[in-house]
Amino acid sequence: MAVQLLRQLFTVDQYYKMLDAGVFTGNERLELIRGEIIKMSPIGVRHADCVKRLAELFILGLGKTVTVGIQDPVRLNNNSEPQPDISLVQRRQGFRQTQHPQPENVFLLIEVSDTTIKYDREIKVPLYAENNIVEVWLVNLTEECLEVYRQPTANGYEIVQTFQRGENVTIQALPNVTFTVDEILGN
Repeated sequence: MAVQLLRQLFTVDQYYKMLDAGVFTGNERLELIRGEIIKMSPIGVRHADCVKRLAELFILGLGKTVTVGIQDPVRLNNNSEPQPDISLVQRRQGFRQTQHPQPENVFLLIEVSDTTIKYDREIKVPLYAENNIVEVWLVNLTEECLEVYRQPTANGYEIVQTFQRGENVTIQALPNVTFTVDEILGN
């Protein structure tokens, strides 16, 4: 006889009430995906190095144009609030915000992947598409390439491109800004 497990799904508001109540320790890296609280993988050296490089690249290159988030939450809907490695969102006056960015505020989300490539491709990228995130970059450290996802639909992204070292890439919302894949991946 098959046993069906019952799962308790949470809203973003319930998730924050649990955080405020101290259900989780302050050191746990968690995100809410489709109502489930997911424990995030530990950050390896290559991953951390790439995130720092991207943060510097975008802050120095775009700091007066966009707000650069570094592993900050993005509230996609009532039951998903992932923490992409980098987010480029609309600037707000005075940096005073009352809520985390939502899809309409996002120019670009970036996931840096080495050990999490399957999860990022199969879970997070489709979730971003369903919630109308206009562009997602997956920095594939294992294969040393950049996967770019554009034109979201409920069934995924219509445009998926892979960029290799030596190639250039632009951000769809900022077409006058160009980066090299080598700048993104590092040496």
